[in-house]
Amino acid sequence: MLRFTTAGESHGAALVSILEGMPAGMPLVAADVDAELARRQQGYGRGRRMQIERDTAEILSGVRAGETLGSPIAMLIRNRDWANWQEIMDPAPRSSDAGPEGKAPRARAVTRPRPGHADLAGVLKYDRDDARDILERASARETTARVAAGAVCRRLLREFGISVGSHLVQLGDIAAVRPEPMPPDINTAADASPLRTLDPDAEARMVARIDAVKREGNTLGGVCEVVCDGLPVGLGSHVSWDRKLDGRLGAAILSIPAVKGVEIGLGFEAARRPGSEVHDEIEMAPGRTRTGHVRRRSNRAGGLEGGMTTGEPLVVRVAMKPISTLMRPLGTIDTATLAPAAAVAERSDVTAVPAMGVIAEAMVAFVAAQALLEKFGGDSLGELRRNFDAYLAHVAGRMAE
Repeated sequence: MLRFTTAGESHGAALVSILEGMPAGMPLVAADVDAELARRQQGYGRGRRMQIERDTAEILSGVRAGETLGSPIAMLIRNRDWANWQEIMDPAPRSSDAGPEGKAPRARAVTRPRPGHADLAGVLKYDRDDARDILERASARETTARVAAGAVCRRLLREFGISVGSHLVQLGDIAAVRPEPMPPDINTAADASPLRTLDPDAEARMVARIDAVKREGNTLGGVCEVVCDGLPVGLGSHVSWDRKLDGRLGAAILSIPAVKGVEIGLGFEAARRPGSEVHDEIEMAPGRTRTGHVRRRSNRAGGLEGGMTTGEPLVVRVAMKPISTLMRPLGTIDTATLAPAAAVAERSDVTAVPAMGVIAEAMVAFVAAQALLEKFGGDSLGELRRNFDAYLAHVAGRMAE
């Protein structure tokens, strides 16, 4: 079972990513991970934190001589900003932490929770006096470790000709036109844009909108589209609710901070159309072995039917709400005095939607790699490849003329 976990706080010493279940013999170097970490840090509208951090991964275990060993892969990503926060975030107790009436708050304690953030629910649930004990982990900085794990999953998918890319399709109320046909390498095209969009006209209007919103002390959300191409037919299953791939993708994507919506294929639009304008007609397509020598004339289903891949591109749209830290804060209460107050204004971005697309890619790559390993098994890359090739030969043979 492929699984990963992360650890670390936003302004702690480092983030840790542990990925378990990767087969042995897969080529992997730190540069494979660093490339994805750098992509996560790009995007117009980001804050000063991205000028401080230059994320790189140190592989601690699970790799030897450039190949995975089959054991857990542990990666460390150090926070450069730790030097400025050590006194505040030091795990060790300090003499100033205990006063005559109990614990005295450390510097930069947060008692004015932000509407829309985990601050207030977290301090109540975990019985904390300082919301920093909540927000440091709830911060989107944690997704750096997810992208590291996703980068390893992408490396596995690449061995089987499977790619994952994304692009921004909407920022606030400005929509981008999706090009037809899509570029063969979505990320190369999208990463050339400061907003990771494939529509240059919309990009100019989006940049102007970000500048205006920044002057207002406000924030913007948006939508990214993730495309996973090359998946074979039959990953996932229809037989149980927790094996359906669309359900697993939804859970993975909705776990990203600030993400509030997921659509696969037409998504909500499918509810507005008659069935003849929703379902994808099927025809023979000799030579398409990953789909069993068939094709869909359209891909309104987004590459999934009955919780299983069809072999068509997997298309997922991800909606992110505006960041909850506003430079002109909303109203809240002070949890120390219970008096009305303005919410705390932590350092933040105007928008992080372009980066969210990269994070969503990582989560899609993880779910896809997990489904690939479940279907084909194998303790080594060679065994996995043999199983994969045998399955494709079988599927292709069933529909061969």
